[in-house]
Amino acid sequence: MESTPSDARKTKPRKPAQAPKPYERPRGGEARQIADLMPAIGRTAFRRFGFVQSSVVTRWPEIVGERHARHCAPESIRFPPGEKSEGILQLVVSPAHAPLIQHVTPEIMDRVNRFFGYRAVARVKIRQGAVQAPKPRETSRAAPPSLKPIPMELGDSLRDIGDPELRTVLESLARSLDSVSGGKKIG
Repeated sequence: MESTPSDARKTKPRKPAQAPKPYERPRGGEARQIADLMPAIGRTAFRRFGFVQSSVVTRWPEIVGERHARHCAPESIRFPPGEKSEGILQLVVSPAHAPLIQHVTPEIMDRVNRFFGYRAVARVKIRQGAVQAPKPRETSRAAPPSLKPIPMELGDSLRDIGDPELRTVLESLARSLDSVSGGKKIG
């Protein structure tokens, strides 16, 4: 079949090829760093498992002390329906240390309540199980320069300086000069 001029009118003329649109982010505000999103994501997971504040878990060694944190860990805090006080703290305790932790539960309750700032925990339940020990802190750290003594020759002259920031900088300079010269008198 041959095409007739009437058939040519029925077909639409083709448009020239256009460049693709540049990518546009879906609406929802500016991009955010992942570090800003993590507390919110972690908070929902912790609440699901019974923790109102995730910092109780992350700061457990600070709350109860390194010694007790090696042998017990918080598992959950359950509150009465509709309340955020008088809860039950569930602890996982290594089996050999359960009697010891049982004797110090009043102290642990006091420390947790002090952390919250109100009477959040009224009872402690103990469950024996494996406890992951917290990572040990570095114990052999050098003293910061601000704690090193100032040489006697320079100490009196630095006390008369009124500006605390300038005095701190000059004390730091004096300490570094003293450590370089090995305590020998300068000048």
